[in-house]
Parts: sequence; structure tokens; C-alpha cells
Amino acid sequence: MPRGIYECVNCGHREVIDSNEPLLERACPACGGDMVLVGFEAEMLEEKAPEWARIGLFLPPEVEARVHSFYSVEPRGSEGNVFVFEVKEILEPDFEKVLRELEELGYWAALKKRGGKVLLYVFPAGEVKPDNPWLPWAFLMATIITTFLAGYWLALGYIDLINRYNLPGIRNPYVNALAFSISVMAILGTHELGHKIAAAYHGVRATMPYFIPFPSMLGTLGAVIRVKSPVPTRNAAIDLGVSGPLAGILVAIPVTAIGLRLSAVVPSSMVPQTGEDLYMGTNLFFGVLEKLVLGIGSGEDYTVFLHPVAIAGWVGILVTFLNLIPAAQLDGGHIARAFMGEKAHRYFTFAIAFGLLLMSYLWSGWLIWGLLVLFIGSAGNPGALDEVSPVSTGRKLLAIVAVLIFILCATPVPLYVK
Repeated sequence: MPRGIYECVNCGHREVIDSNEPLLERACPACGGDMVLVGFEAEMLEEKAPEWARIGLFLPPEVEARVHSFYSVEPRGSEGNVFVFEVKEILEPDFEKVLRELEELGYWAALKKRGGKVLLYVFPAGEVKPDNPWLPWAFLMATIITTFLAGYWLALGYIDLINRYNLPGIRNPYVNALAFSISVMAILGTHELGHKIAAAYHGVRATMPYFIPFPSMLGTLGAVIRVKSPVPTRNAAIDLGVSGPLAGILVAIPVTAIGLRLSAVVPSSMVPQTGEDLYMGTNLFFGVLEKLVLGIGSGEDYTVFLHPVAIAGWVGILVTFLNLIPAAQLDGGHIARAFMGEKAHRYFTFAIAFGLLLMSYLWSGWLIWGLLVLFIGSAGNPGALDEVSPVSTGRKLLAIVAVLIFILCATPVPLYVK
């Protein structure tokens, strides 16, 4: 009996398991999510085909009729409740419509290229469990508190600096702390809301954003949404990948501009160099905004004491850059996977991971990121259910926009001591 190929509906981890059950609950070794059967080892396809007389003997008649209305197919194998067809002609090019109508009948489908053939997998839809309605709100309130406390700590440092140099500025630490908290939450929340809207547009089930509270300089580790059903098409994968960074950067830019306007600028000659001061690295986005808002010329040597809101904007730009790294299952990884096969993308991910490890020479934090990409990249990226339909021109342009944002936000050395 051939072993099944399973994909996790949560993180996308794929592996061959000695089972033929349509759904293995909480079986994903990477994240503990549900694993859905999407196919079988290659030898099954050709060996099983001669034994088939008619797919309708096993597949519900209404599902069979719907499949034949979408595709001209020939049966190529079955095991349990999973049915494999070879597609001779695609009659319905909108795979999201195919998936939506099959899901109404309790089934999912996957369209893959295997051995030069286009294969259609039809299998029972996985159970999508309801969300906990209170948990996102609990995490939200906790993160508001931790970001406010982080903002208060940053505000004390900012106020100390403007007092030391007798500069104008907002000296109320509570106002500055609240402004920082609102700014960080707005950037992260908009980022995840972009993903949520894109998921809803393509019929992908996803949770509400979960903010992650963490007692640190920023008060949070970011925010996430959990995808609870497969991504239907490569177009949808690009939309899901681009939507978050694009939405987040559109908020981060005005936040950064406002924060820079509130920041203090003094000639560098007035600032003593201790050799132990922590500086934030720059990028094209932040550098351009700094010159436009503060009016600093290229030949002028100034030190900018960033207001907490400016720090929030800088973090938003950095988060956009990190999310758009085209590896593993980061936002950029989903975009890259839409244009690459699974094996090519896996090698590409490993190459980027080793590149990040080499960049730890510039900033030690890249060591952690390189190891993280290696870890999550080892699970691969299964891609969309439909890997046959072409990527639209509009999505190709959207991917180019993502590349441009990635370049503008690139921060090779996020933090350094001088």
C-alpha cells in the first residue's frame, strides 16, 4: 500500500507518512497543525490506473459531475477517499471557483504537475475549527500594556537627551509612551489586517491578528494570523504575501515622518563619542524621509535623537524588510514560491539562510535569522493548491512592487555601537 503525501493546513509543512487517512489531526511535526492528504507516492499513479473502471463508483455523483464540468479528466488512482485524475483539458480556468464549489460539497482539490502530466487530486475538505473569540483580544490588551511600558522607557531616554542639550520637545513621558504604543500597534495591526483582507478575498480561512506581547525595548515580538485552509492559487499566494508588507509600509511612512518631526537634531560636534552608544542603521526609505522631513543636507554632519514615534516607524520599516526576505514561509517566501518549483525554492531558501549567516559578520542578529530561516525552511513551502494556472500580469507587477519595497527597506546593519 503506497504511503500518503500530507501537507499541513497551518504552516504548509509537507512529508510522506505511512498512512492513507484523509486528515491527520495535530500531526504536523513543525507546528502541531492538521495534515491533509494531497497525494501518494509516484509509483501508485501508474500501477492503480488499470484497476479503475469508473470513478463514480466511489466519488459522490454530485462531486463527480462537478469535476467533469470543470475538467476533461481520466481517473488515475484512488486510495481511501482521495481520488487522482489526469487532466486532459481545463474547462474552468478559475481554480478558486472550482475550489469554492467543491468545498460546498465537502471536498477540496489540488492541481499539480507531476512527471509532465497535470494531475487533479480530489479529497474530503479538512475541518476548519472555530476561533477562540476572546484570545485575540486578550493578546491585544497585553500587547498594548507592554508597548506602553516600552514606550515609557524610550520616552525617559528621549527626555533626558533633550534636557541635556536644552532642546525643544515633548517632555511628558506618558504622552510619548502612548504615542509609541499607538504607532507600533498601528503598523503591526495594519500589516496583519492586510493579510486578513487578502485571505478573505481569496476564500482562505484565517484567524484574527494575534499580537505577541513581550517585555523588551519594543514591548512586542510582532503579530501573526493563522491560516486555517490551503492557499488556492499562485495569484492568491502573491496577494497574501504582498498585502501585509504593503499595508504596513503605508502606515510606517507617515508614522516615521511624524516621529522625525518630533525628533531633536544637533551638530555631531556637540555629541561626545563614548564608543558605547547604540545606533540604529539606516535604509533608503528612512534616509530619504530623514532628509525630506528634517531638511538635512548631504554635506552636513548632524546627530538625530529619535523620538519614540520615529523609533516605531523605523521598526515598521525594518519589519517590512525582514518579512519580505524571499525564503521559507515568510511573506517574501510565499511570493518567491509562486514563481518557483518546490525543490528550487527549497534550495533558494537554504542559499539565503547561509547568506544571512555570513552577514552575521555585519550584525550578530543575522545569525539568529539565518538559523531561523534554516529551521523553518527545512519544512519546505508546499505552495498553492493550483500550481498549473499561470500567474497573472497584475500579480507579476505586484511582485515587482514587493521587490522594490524590499530594496528600499533593506537594512544590512540594523543596530551597531559607535
